[in-house]
Order: sequence, then C-alpha cells, then structure tokens
Amino acid sequence: MLIARSLQEAHLYIDLHPCACGADQFTREHRLEDHDGALTAVFEGTCPQCGRTRSFEFRMADELPPAPPAFGGEEPSRIVDPGEFMWVSDEISTETGLRLLNTAPAEHRAMRPATAYAIAALEEVAKFLPPGQDRVPEDRFVSERGRALYAKDPERFTREEIGEALGLKRSILAGIDHFSPPRG
Repeated sequence: MLIARSLQEAHLYIDLHPCACGADQFTREHRLEDHDGALTAVFEGTCPQCGRTRSFEFRMADELPPAPPAFGGEEPSRIVDPGEFMWVSDEISTETGLRLLNTAPAEHRAMRPATAYAIAALEEVAKFLPPGQDRVPEDRFVSERGRALYAKDPERFTREEIGEALGLKRSILAGIDHFSPPRG
C-alpha cells in the first residue's frame, strides 16, 4: 500500500497519476478508515472524461503531518520522487511568475499560496540529498517524469543548485509579502 506523510502528499500523488484515458483531474471524495490498526485515507471518484471509477488508498504515516503547504516531515517521500517534486515546483513557478509579471504589486498577494506550494515542492527535492553528498542519487528517480527531468539536467539536483533555487523562490515570496501585505 502507498504510504503518505500527509493528505497534501496523497493529493499530489493522485494529481501526478492520470486516468488510463489521460484525464488528470477528477472530483474525489475522501474518507479516513482503520485498516488493521493503520489510519488509511481513501480517495474515490469518477473520471469526467471516460467514466471510470478511480480509487486510491494511502496508509498515513504515523507522525503528525506538517501544516500545508508542506508535504511531509524530515524524511523524503516514498510515493513521489525528487524529479516529480521538481517538475511540480517548476510548473507552478512558471505559471505564478507570469502572473506576477502581469499584475500590479498590490495584487501579488493572490499568488502567495502558489508560490509557497512551489517552495514546499522544492524543499521536498532537498530531502532526497543524502547527508554528506552533494547530489540526489540517480536511483531515487523512479517515475518516468522524474527520470526524464534528471536525464535532461542532472545538475539541477545538486545541493548547490537546489539551494540557489530555494533562495530565489524564497526571495520572491518575501517580495510578495513586502509589496502586497495581507489586508486587515
């Protein structure tokens, strides 16, 4: 059974695994169950494109999940690989960056949640760095998307590159907070 560190991570896993017909989204119902003493999150719904029933079960990790947008504690994910997390961070950062460039600074607050999510995804990539090593090992990339991203540019998965990317994204978030503070 899949082991998720948080509901946020379970949702991301589902989003990264489209239906056999190719549709990547579906309205999902969620419930928690006890399976032999283990808390299990069950997600079910119908594919809007082909009508197939989609179902996912995740045994929830024993530790208390972190607050969103974080996906998990100090240990790396067992269900989403570092390349998938990098891809998610890239996709959201690109979309949010374009929106930031095309809106007035006072309106940037609306992009804060997406920016924080992109940072959280990139922080997950860093969790795959073994202590004392400067790059994520190639064998940690187990998904097709993750292996392709690693093959395209393995240098993005070095401690230095991940740190620089995190610094940039955090400075963007700080800029949002500075130029578009919360109202109230």
